Amino acid sequence: MLEGKDAIQRDLDRLEDWAIVNLMKFNKVLHLRQGNRQYQYRQSNEWIESSPADMGILVDEKLDMSWQCVIVAQKANCILGCMKTSMASRSRKVILSHYSALVRPHLEYCIQLWGPQYKRDMDLLERIQKRTTKIRGLEHLSCEERPRELWLFSLEKRRLRGVIIAAFQYLKGACRKDGERLFTRAGSHRTGGKSFKLKEDRFRLDIKKTFIMMRVMRHWNRLP
Repeated sequence: MLEGKDAIQRDLDRLEDWAIVNLMKFNKVLHLRQGNRQYQYRQSNEWIESSPADMGILVDEKLDMSWQCVIVAQKANCILGCMKTSMASRSRKVILSHYSALVRPHLEYCIQLWGPQYKRDMDLLERIQKRTTKIRGLEHLSCEERPRELWLFSLEKRRLRGVIIAAFQYLKGACRKDGERLFTRAGSHRTGGKSFKLKEDRFRLDIKKTFIMMRVMRHWNRLP
Protein backbone atom coordinates (compact mmCIF):
# COMPACT_ATOMS: atom_id res chain seq x y z
CA MET A 1 0.00 0.00 0.00
CA LEU A 2 1.04 3.63 -0.43
CA GLU A 3 1.39 4.05 3.35
CA GLY A 4 3.84 1.16 3.44
CA LYS A 5 5.84 2.66 0.60
CA ASP A 6 6.16 5.93 2.50
CA ALA A 7 7.24 4.10 5.66
CA ILE A 8 9.98 2.22 3.78
CA GLN A 9 11.20 5.45 2.23
CA ARG A 10 11.40 7.08 5.67
CA ASP A 11 13.47 4.13 6.91
CA LEU A 12 15.83 4.48 3.94
CA ASP A 13 16.22 8.17 4.69
CA ARG A 14 17.19 7.37 8.28
CA LEU A 15 19.65 4.71 7.12
CA GLU A 16 21.34 7.05 4.67
CA ASP A 17 23.63 8.60 7.32
CA TRP A 18 24.66 5.11 8.47
CA ALA A 19 25.45 4.12 4.89
CA ILE A 20 27.61 7.22 4.35
CA VAL A 21 29.61 6.60 7.54
CA ASN A 22 30.18 2.94 6.59
CA LEU A 23 30.95 3.75 2.93
CA MET A 24 28.04 1.62 1.74
CA LYS A 25 25.10 2.14 -0.55
CA PHE A 26 21.68 0.54 -0.94
CA ASN A 27 21.65 -0.23 -4.65
CA LYS A 28 18.95 -2.88 -5.14
CA VAL A 29 15.23 -3.20 -4.45
CA LEU A 30 13.58 -6.63 -4.38
CA HIS A 31 9.81 -6.56 -4.89
CA LEU A 32 8.08 -9.58 -3.35
CA ARG A 33 4.84 -11.33 -4.37
CA GLN A 34 2.81 -11.09 -7.53
CA GLY A 35 0.66 -7.99 -7.76
CA ASN A 36 3.29 -5.86 -6.04
CA ARG A 37 2.94 -2.26 -7.22
CA GLN A 38 6.74 -2.00 -7.45
CA TYR A 39 7.09 1.50 -6.09
CA GLN A 40 10.41 3.21 -6.70
CA TYR A 41 12.68 4.25 -3.82
CA ARG A 42 15.53 6.73 -3.69
CA GLN A 43 18.70 7.35 -1.76
CA SER A 44 20.68 10.60 -1.96
CA ASN A 45 18.19 11.80 -4.58
CA GLU A 46 19.03 8.81 -6.81
CA TRP A 47 16.50 6.13 -7.70
CA ILE A 48 17.42 2.64 -6.49
CA GLU A 49 17.35 -0.02 -9.22
CA SER A 50 14.85 -2.90 -9.02
CA SER A 51 16.58 -6.27 -9.39
CA PRO A 52 16.19 -9.92 -8.33
CA ALA A 53 19.79 -9.94 -7.03
CA ASP A 54 20.36 -9.51 -3.29
CA MET A 55 23.78 -9.96 -1.61
CA GLY A 56 24.83 -12.26 -4.43
CA ILE A 57 21.66 -14.38 -3.96
CA LEU A 58 19.21 -14.58 -6.87
CA VAL A 59 15.54 -14.86 -5.96
CA ASP A 60 12.29 -13.85 -7.65
CA GLU A 61 9.16 -12.25 -6.25
CA LYS A 62 8.03 -15.65 -4.91
CA LEU A 63 11.35 -16.22 -3.09
CA ASP A 64 12.03 -19.14 -5.45
CA MET A 65 15.69 -20.18 -5.11
CA SER A 66 15.93 -22.30 -8.30
CA TRP A 67 17.93 -19.61 -10.12
CA GLN A 68 20.43 -19.52 -7.30
CA CYS A 69 20.82 -23.31 -7.30
CA VAL A 70 21.56 -23.35 -11.05
CA ILE A 71 24.16 -20.57 -10.78
CA VAL A 72 25.86 -22.19 -7.79
CA ALA A 73 25.96 -25.56 -9.57
CA GLN A 74 27.54 -23.96 -12.63
CA LYS A 75 30.26 -22.30 -10.54
CA ALA A 76 31.00 -25.50 -8.62
CA ASN A 77 31.15 -27.62 -11.78
CA CYS A 78 33.57 -25.15 -13.40
CA ILE A 79 35.90 -25.39 -10.40
CA LEU A 80 35.70 -29.19 -10.45
CA GLY A 81 36.59 -29.15 -14.13
CA CYS A 82 39.63 -26.97 -13.43
CA MET A 83 40.69 -29.32 -10.64
CA LYS A 84 40.56 -32.34 -12.94
CA THR A 85 42.63 -30.72 -15.68
CA SER A 86 45.23 -29.06 -13.45
CA MET A 87 45.85 -31.63 -10.68
CA ALA A 88 48.14 -34.59 -11.28
CA SER A 89 47.12 -36.41 -8.11
CA ARG A 90 43.69 -37.98 -7.69
CA SER A 91 44.32 -39.25 -4.19
CA ARG A 92 41.62 -39.12 -1.55
CA LYS A 93 43.44 -36.58 0.62
CA VAL A 94 44.15 -34.13 -2.21
CA ILE A 95 40.69 -34.25 -3.77
CA LEU A 96 38.81 -33.87 -0.47
CA SER A 97 40.97 -31.00 0.76
CA HIS A 98 40.50 -29.08 -2.50
CA TYR A 99 36.78 -29.84 -2.56
CA SER A 100 36.37 -28.55 1.01
CA ALA A 101 38.35 -25.39 0.29
CA LEU A 102 37.27 -24.48 -3.25
CA VAL A 103 33.95 -26.12 -4.14
CA ARG A 104 31.80 -26.64 -1.06
CA PRO A 105 31.95 -22.96 0.07
CA HIS A 106 30.04 -22.06 -3.11
CA LEU A 107 27.41 -24.72 -2.37
CA GLU A 108 26.92 -23.41 1.19
CA TYR A 109 27.38 -19.66 0.88
CA CYS A 110 24.64 -17.92 2.90
CA ILE A 111 22.72 -21.21 2.90
CA GLN A 112 20.55 -20.12 5.83
CA LEU A 113 18.88 -17.71 3.41
CA TRP A 114 18.57 -19.62 0.15
CA GLY A 115 18.28 -23.32 1.00
CA PRO A 116 16.82 -25.19 -2.03
CA GLN A 117 13.09 -25.82 -1.82
CA TYR A 118 12.50 -28.45 -4.51
CA LYS A 119 13.86 -31.97 -4.91
CA ARG A 120 15.20 -31.21 -8.39
CA ASP A 121 17.33 -28.40 -6.94
CA MET A 122 18.54 -30.59 -4.07
CA ASP A 123 19.50 -33.36 -6.50
CA LEU A 124 21.32 -30.84 -8.70
CA LEU A 125 23.58 -29.82 -5.81
CA GLU A 126 24.06 -33.37 -4.52
CA ARG A 127 25.27 -34.52 -7.95
CA ILE A 128 28.21 -32.14 -7.62
CA GLN A 129 29.38 -33.82 -4.43
CA LYS A 130 28.85 -37.27 -5.97
CA ARG A 131 30.94 -36.19 -8.96
CA THR A 132 33.72 -35.15 -6.56
CA THR A 133 33.83 -38.62 -4.99
CA LYS A 134 34.99 -40.29 -8.21
CA ILE A 135 38.36 -41.04 -6.65
CA ARG A 136 40.88 -43.70 -7.53
CA GLY A 137 40.30 -46.81 -5.46
CA LEU A 138 36.54 -46.27 -5.06
CA GLU A 139 35.49 -47.26 -8.57
CA HIS A 140 33.77 -50.39 -7.29
CA LEU A 141 31.38 -48.38 -5.09
CA SER A 142 28.14 -46.76 -6.22
CA CYS A 143 27.67 -42.98 -6.15
CA GLU A 144 25.53 -43.39 -3.00
CA GLU A 145 28.18 -45.46 -1.21
CA ARG A 146 31.22 -43.33 -2.03
CA PRO A 147 30.27 -40.32 0.20
CA ARG A 148 29.75 -42.66 3.15
CA GLU A 149 33.13 -44.27 2.53
CA LEU A 150 34.73 -40.81 2.52
CA TRP A 151 32.81 -39.67 5.63
CA LEU A 152 31.05 -36.93 3.69
CA PHE A 153 27.65 -35.90 4.98
CA SER A 154 25.07 -35.12 2.33
CA LEU A 155 24.64 -31.43 1.55
CA GLU A 156 21.07 -31.67 2.82
CA LYS A 157 22.32 -32.75 6.26
CA ARG A 158 24.93 -29.99 6.27
CA ARG A 159 22.26 -27.41 5.40
CA LEU A 160 20.10 -28.66 8.27
CA ARG A 161 23.08 -28.44 10.61
CA GLY A 162 23.70 -24.86 9.44
CA VAL A 163 20.16 -23.62 10.04
CA ILE A 164 20.01 -25.28 13.48
CA ILE A 165 23.27 -23.55 14.45
CA ALA A 166 21.81 -20.26 13.20
CA ALA A 167 18.65 -20.84 15.26
CA PHE A 168 20.81 -21.58 18.32
CA GLN A 169 22.60 -18.26 17.86
CA TYR A 170 19.26 -16.47 17.70
CA LEU A 171 17.83 -18.23 20.74
CA LYS A 172 20.78 -18.75 23.08
CA GLY A 173 23.85 -17.22 21.47
CA ALA A 174 25.03 -13.83 20.27
CA CYS A 175 21.74 -12.80 18.59
CA ARG A 176 19.25 -13.49 21.39
CA LYS A 177 17.58 -10.08 21.18
CA ASP A 178 16.73 -10.67 17.52
CA GLY A 179 15.64 -14.21 18.31
CA GLU A 180 12.98 -12.98 20.69
CA ARG A 181 11.31 -11.31 17.72
CA LEU A 182 11.92 -14.06 15.15
CA PHE A 183 10.85 -17.08 17.20
CA THR A 184 8.01 -17.69 19.65
CA ARG A 185 8.42 -20.02 22.60
CA ALA A 186 5.76 -22.69 23.06
CA GLY A 187 3.46 -22.40 26.05
CA SER A 188 4.78 -24.04 29.24
CA HIS A 189 1.98 -26.66 29.17
CA ARG A 190 3.06 -27.89 25.72
CA THR A 191 6.82 -28.16 26.01
CA GLY A 192 6.97 -31.81 27.10
CA GLY A 193 9.82 -30.97 29.46
CA LYS A 194 11.77 -28.99 26.82
CA SER A 195 12.29 -25.43 27.99
CA PHE A 196 13.32 -24.19 24.52
CA LYS A 197 10.54 -25.73 22.46
CA LEU A 198 9.22 -23.35 19.79
CA LYS A 199 5.68 -22.60 18.79
CA GLU A 200 4.85 -23.72 15.25
CA ASP A 201 2.84 -20.89 13.74
CA ARG A 202 0.36 -21.39 10.97
CA PHE A 203 0.75 -19.46 7.74
CA ARG A 204 -1.53 -18.76 4.83
CA LEU A 205 1.00 -18.34 2.00
CA ASP A 206 3.44 -21.04 0.87
CA ILE A 207 6.09 -18.35 0.48
CA LYS A 208 6.64 -18.43 4.23
CA LYS A 209 7.82 -22.06 4.05
CA THR A 210 11.16 -20.74 2.81
CA PHE A 211 11.82 -18.65 5.95
CA ILE A 212 14.46 -20.04 8.30
CA MET A 213 11.96 -19.91 11.18
CA MET A 214 9.69 -22.37 9.39
CA ARG A 215 12.45 -24.61 8.01
CA VAL A 216 14.13 -25.14 11.39
CA MET A 217 11.10 -25.35 13.67
CA ARG A 218 10.23 -29.05 13.33
CA HIS A 219 13.85 -30.19 13.57
CA TRP A 220 14.61 -27.91 16.52
CA ASN A 221 11.66 -29.24 18.52
CA ARG A 222 12.86 -32.82 17.94
CA LEU A 223 16.22 -32.14 19.60
CA PRO A 224 16.66 -33.78 23.05
